[in-house]
Formats: sequence, structure tokens, C-alpha cells
Amino acid sequence: MAKTSKRLKEAQAKIDNEKKYTADEGIKLVKETSQVKFDASVEVHVRLGIDPKKGDQIVRNSVILPHGTGKTIKVAAFVPEDRAKEAKDAGADVVGSEELIESIKKTGKTDFDIAVTIPEMMKNLAVIAKILGQKGLMPNPKTGTIGPDLTKMIEELKKGKVSYKNDATANLHITIGKVSFEDKQLIENLEKFTDSLKKSKPQSLKGTFIKSLYLTSSMGPSIKIVVN
Repeated sequence: MAKTSKRLKEAQAKIDNEKKYTADEGIKLVKETSQVKFDASVEVHVRLGIDPKKGDQIVRNSVILPHGTGKTIKVAAFVPEDRAKEAKDAGADVVGSEELIESIKKTGKTDFDIAVTIPEMMKNLAVIAKILGQKGLMPNPKTGTIGPDLTKMIEELKKGKVSYKNDATANLHITIGKVSFEDKQLIENLEKFTDSLKKSKPQSLKGTFIKSLYLTSSMGPSIKIVVN
């Protein structure tokens, strides 16, 4: 069994596990209890009241966080040659067509965080669908990474658009910024995410959708937040 460090015990002692904190209180505690030397990420962990085995209750969506996540996202655009300049001008870091697809097929290497493409290119990606899928990189219309408007897709991702999806245990995780962010920025990112999540409630779900929501920093203790 893993031993709890003295640093984590001291951080946990500042939190009342029986209490639900407001977003303002939670953000302050996240910063106060972050003990690592690097600029830790601020994460949201949600317990949903869905049945993840039912296809009509899967929660999958995307949201543009007004202040981004603090992480530089490397975007790859799979596009025909006549749209390569458009993708580069929009901010794509990796742009390619058949040569890029063939390279990934041969090496299995993907030097990017997210991929976008246009509908006409999807058939070409079939040969690397398994590679991209295993890494969560396969473009998907539900996450806004397939569409005709390349500029819009890429610019939104660069501005802080993030995708989220529940896991097999009905939990959902998303990063909303860094400890170095101002409190107001983190609160606004959190509110934007929770608004998006509430709108993602499956129509077939009759009970409570958001059972609990926690804030935490990288390697820090979790703080239960009131869900309005």
C-alpha cells in the first residue's frame, strides 16, 4: 500500500472532507494545498449518475475555456495539398496529407496533441484509424475536429477548446488551467465547463446527473465543490 507523504498529509489537513466548498473557496484551497515545485495543473473530476454501458447515456462534448488550460496544444491537420496553406495560416503545427498518413502508418509515431480534418479526408485516415484511436487522436464530429471550416476548428483549439468524455466507471476528468492562473480565470473556466456539462445531460437519464464534483491540483488532495 502506498505511503502518504508528510507534504500531502499537511495539505489534506487543511480540507474538511465532510464539507462542500463554493467554487471560490475551492480554487483558493487548490492553490493553498498545491505543494509541488512546478506549475501544477488544476483538474476537475466529476462522478456522473449515468450508466456507462448504455450507449445513449455516454457523455461526450467539447468546450472553449475562456482562459485556456495553460498548455500549448500541438494541432495536426490532415488536409489535401490545396488546403495546406489555409491550415498553416490558422495555426496548425503539423500539416500533411498522404505523406503524413504514410509516415504514421510506418512508424506509429504521432507528434501532436490533437488532429483535425475535413470530411473528404476521412476515408484516407482509415489506414491509421487504429493508431490514432488508441491514442485518442482520431478526429470526431462530436468533438469538433471534423468539418469544412478548417480555420475555425484550428483557431478554437488554439484558444482553449478541450474535449471531455466519461470513462468506463462513469467518471469524467478535465484540466481547467494552472495553479499560476488568477482565481477569477480558474473560476470562469470552471463555470464554462460546468455549464457545458449540464447541457450534455443524456435525455434518457431520469436520476441525478452530476453526483459529485471535485477540484484538485496535480498530486494534491481533492476538494468537494457545490454543484449549483
